[in-house]
Amino acid sequence: MPHVDAEGAATCSADAGELVETAFAKINLALHVRHKRADGYHALESLFVFTELGDRLSGRTRPDGAISLDIDGPFGSELDAGLGNLVMKAALALQSHLGEGHGADLRLSKMLPVASGIGGGSADAAATLRLLARLWHAPLSDETLERIALSLGSDVPACVSSVSRMVRGRGEVLEQRAIAGLSGTPILLVNPGVALSTARVFGGWDGGDRGPLAASELEQVITAGRNDLEAPAMAAAPVIADVLAALRACEGVRLARMSGSGATCFALFETDRHSAQAAERLRAGHGGWWIAETRIRTE
Repeated sequence: MPHVDAEGAATCSADAGELVETAFAKINLALHVRHKRADGYHALESLFVFTELGDRLSGRTRPDGAISLDIDGPFGSELDAGLGNLVMKAALALQSHLGEGHGADLRLSKMLPVASGIGGGSADAAATLRLLARLWHAPLSDETLERIALSLGSDVPACVSSVSRMVRGRGEVLEQRAIAGLSGTPILLVNPGVALSTARVFGGWDGGDRGPLAASELEQVITAGRNDLEAPAMAAAPVIADVLAALRACEGVRLARMSGSGATCFALFETDRHSAQAAERLRAGHGGWWIAETRIRTE
């Protein structure tokens, strides 16, 4: 799998008349599954943070009201550009909300692995809402965009602002949560090349409520937080345990955990030097893994 560095898609410049958004990778520093709701969704408590790394979405207006999508990038071949793509769904949802015949030509450069637990599709959808609101001169609030976003997926609302959030319910209860000392922290993302179905992983959850998430300080998240989906994800893809063991064996690790429903895992490091050394070590020993060095976004 290709190596991606911390600059990622955000370094690309736009042509005249074209707008660009970065769909920042989402990380669940902790994810507690509390119970299954009557509507079939799971009640979650999770601390979302976002990295500087992400997919790149660009777009320009078109006068005929049509919407088109082209996809490129290292992981672009794994996606279909049809109506089932979350970028297209987001564009059509916003177009419907505005009730006007705005059109756009969109291009998604897919830099993040697909179905990997770091919110790639959700972040792409949120970036689409942000980009088209600017492109179509629609001054919509984040709250309005978040309402549209919830119709697209549980993780999409938190990706609209792409800042640290406590997320509850199925994703509809959002609370901005700044954690001291977290912004700018070096983080290493590792995916072993296995795509996991979110539905399959949630289906393997044992139903046990192991308690609420306390996340007022980073140390709480590190010592008392957890990802309740790690066990079912490992059952589906045992290599996740190998990734976590490799990360935890690196020098300078503050926290190593799986993100979302996997299979991407992450490690927070004390310094950039520790993160770089860990990346070098893992690349030397695991050539098939996708490994990306980046930082937590500064808010």
